Amino acid sequence: MLATLDPALTTPGPALSPNPPSDELRPAEATTTLVIGSGFSGLAMAAELNRQGIKAIVVDCFCPTNPNSPAPPTGNISLDAMAERSEIMRLLEHYARRHELDIRPSTCATALLHTNSEEPNERQWSVQTANGTVTAHSIVFTRGALNQLRRMLRELGVNTGHDFTNALHSVGLYLVGVGDLVLPSTQEILHQAKRAGASIAHRVALREGTPAAATA
Repeated sequence: MLATLDPALTTPGPALSPNPPSDELRPAEATTTLVIGSGFSGLAMAAELNRQGIKAIVVDCFCPTNPNSPAPPTGNISLDAMAERSEIMRLLEHYARRHELDIRPSTCATALLHTNSEEPNERQWSVQTANGTVTAHSIVFTRGALNQLRRMLRELGVNTGHDFTNALHSVGLYLVGVGDLVLPSTQEILHQAKRAGASIAHRVALREGTPAAATA
């Protein structure tokens, strides 16, 4: 399992401080991708985006100012799977430190706004936080139950009908590590992060008019 990871993950980095200086969002920041969730799935996604050369900001969670739904189920995970995930998590944390990824574990998104534009380089999403606003071309959700995300996306005007995945990708939204009653396995989360990273890289290449081997 671990042999499939990027060799750079095994290189330790300096210790993370409990509250790194970068954990504050400045007003009107811009990034290519905002990752919501700073746990295992979020770090896996951040590492994959970094390998694809994609600029990303990782925040801890999405916490609407008026939440009206219960906390998402966490699913079941065996002790062996938990040990494996903990080991990979340690490697992902080393990778994040070594590459100075923009991880903000004390920051939560409180509101999302989707903007339609005919300009390919204009960012489609505006994300509000307690510290300011971040604009992004793509958003990756790595926390929340699938049914809750469907409801939220319908409120944002995103069609969540038959072709759910393509509907999300068409507006720059991705799901990694998100489940309903049962969460994806460690292996599946890593595969999801790789597929999402390739799709986002492809979208970036199309915007910039450069060749891309990945497909959306």
